[in-house]
Amino acid sequence: MPKLVDADARRRDLAEATWRVIRRDGLENASVRNVAREAGLSAGSLRHMFATQAELLVFAMNQVVDRVEARLGALDPAGDPLDAAQRHLVELLPLDDERRQENEVWIAFTARSLVDPLLRECAARNHDLLLEGCRHWVAAIAGGRVDVDVEAQRLHALLDGLAVHAAIRPQVDSADRCREILLHHLTTLAG
Repeated sequence: MPKLVDADARRRDLAEATWRVIRRDGLENASVRNVAREAGLSAGSLRHMFATQAELLVFAMNQVVDRVEARLGALDPAGDPLDAAQRHLVELLPLDDERRQENEVWIAFTARSLVDPLLRECAARNHDLLLEGCRHWVAAIAGGRVDVDVEAQRLHALLDGLAVHAAIRPQVDSADRCREILLHHLTTLAG
C-alpha cells in the first residue's frame, strides 16, 4: 500500500526546515538543495512542491505570518481596549523562543525583500496587514483624541524597532523590557 503524505504538513515541514537553514546559515544559503537536505528529502522531491527557491522562500515567509495570525486569532479581543491591545500586540514581539525564531527569519526575509521582487510584494502585503492592525488598536484605545493614521504608523514603527532591537541585543532589550515599553506607549495613547 502506498504511503499517504499530507501535502500541507509536508509543506509546513519544509517551511520550518527553511527557517532552520536561514537561522543557522543565513538566507543566502537557503537553497533548494540545502533546505531539502535539512528536511531529509531529495532536491527533486522539494522541487516537486516548489519549482523555484523564490516560491519556497515566499511560502516560508507566509508561514511566519500564518503562525502569528493563528496566535492572534486564538485571543479574545473583548474587554478593556488597552488590555486587549497589549495581549494582541505582544504576540508580534520576540518574547519567547518561538517568537524569537520567527523574528529572526522575518528580519532576514525583510532584508532580502529589498532586492527580491517576490519577497518585496509579500513583505509589503504583510506590512500593510500590520499597519491595519495598529490602526485598529489605536482607534480602539484613543478614539477621536488622536490622529489615528499618524499614531498607527508610530505604533507600527515602535513594534518594528522593538523586534529589531530584541534580535540584535536580547540581553539589553529583553522580553520584559519590550513589554514595558509597549505598555508605556499604549498607556500614553489611552491618555
